[in-house]
Amino acid sequence: MTTQLLIYESAVPVTAARHGNWSIEAANDFSFSKHVNSLPLMAVEFPNAASEYAIVFSGTKEAVIPAVILGMRSDENLYLTEDGGWQAKYVPAFARRYPFVFSTSQDGKTFSLCIDESYPRFNQEGRGERLFTDDRKPTPYVERVLKFLEQYQIEFRRTQAFCKKLLELDLLEPMRAQADLGTGEKLSLTGFMAVNRDKMKALPAEKLAEFAKTDELELLYLHLHAMRNFPAMAERLAKGPAGVAEGQASNPRDETPAEKKQAARARK
Repeated sequence: MTTQLLIYESAVPVTAARHGNWSIEAANDFSFSKHVNSLPLMAVEFPNAASEYAIVFSGTKEAVIPAVILGMRSDENLYLTEDGGWQAKYVPAFARRYPFVFSTSQDGKTFSLCIDESYPRFNQEGRGERLFTDDRKPTPYVERVLKFLEQYQIEFRRTQAFCKKLLELDLLEPMRAQADLGTGEKLSLTGFMAVNRDKMKALPAEKLAEFAKTDELELLYLHLHAMRNFPAMAERLAKGPAGVAEGQASNPRDETPAEKKQAARARK
């Protein structure tokens, strides 16, 4: 599985001095993800993602993060259309936040808004939403971006805590996915983990009750259910980028109802 931050080619801090006259042209163009076969997923996204993606866990025995599988080859995104559209109803927040991202200080206490200046729709011709007003103040558009990224960081910390529990309870095991293309070619994907159902069922009653109380038991079952989406990869491979009916993608940086609901639960 690939290093996902490679989608950011030249992320730099957003400042009025550097970007005072720059704008972002809005478009559901996800061409930047053409060469990635997975994307990180926050726990809050499981309900929306489970019906369309295989949800796995990526990382090491020390730290893992959930991810959605986008392709069986290391440099192929089967959810991407030839014109940069997304072939699913739900787009992971990691992709929706692009070209923006937070950079973190060494002590982890300070976050700075950054933008990938290589994004083709980032321009100085006034197309789309400006980043700063004429008096060098952040525009409402930037304020919305900041709000989205702040919520993303909250969900990232919640997801880290969830994954830490899985590691502590030794619930994850290495997995391998295979796809038979029907032409004699077979593909194999490794480098990810999944929850061991037997180990989960063998957990003490108090642990299962704890997972149920925090809604994390639902996340475990959504993950296991989503693993059934792997066979659909072979169908996507056989049909090619233009052969799958394109769904209506979520607007970039818009929270879905399920995300809002999960976020409200997390704040309680």
